[in-house]
Amino acid sequence: MTKNKIIPYNPELKELARNLRKNMTHAEVLLWQKIRRKSLGYQFHRQVPMLEYIVDFYCHELKLAIEVDGGAHEHPETSVNDLTRQKEIESYNVHFLRFDNKEIKQDINSVIHTIENWIKLNAN
Repeated sequence: MTKNKIIPYNPELKELARNLRKNMTHAEVLLWQKIRRKSLGYQFHRQVPMLEYIVDFYCHELKLAIEVDGGAHEHPETSVNDLTRQKEIESYNVHFLRFDNKEIKQDINSVIHTIENWIKLNAN
């Protein structure tokens, strides 16, 4: 197996990422309970710094970022910022799956099914 390539990040984000891990939203907690400890066959990490940003969940082996959108993400200017950020990170061959808070809270099984299908189709 090849060594996971670390995407460069601003070291000043480490403390913020640590705080975000300690203060996850309810939807993030629900999703984390389903994807942690290699429960989908791959190791995911929470609140991972990349470039000048922090992604909610990331699997180095799959180069898969999972974002939980809600609250602040619903404003138009935030949506534009999210897409800009996503495009910058995608330039490192990272793939994104996005789910909103409501989707996770109301139908976590469908969310997990979507992630599992992505893994089946994209894992080498």
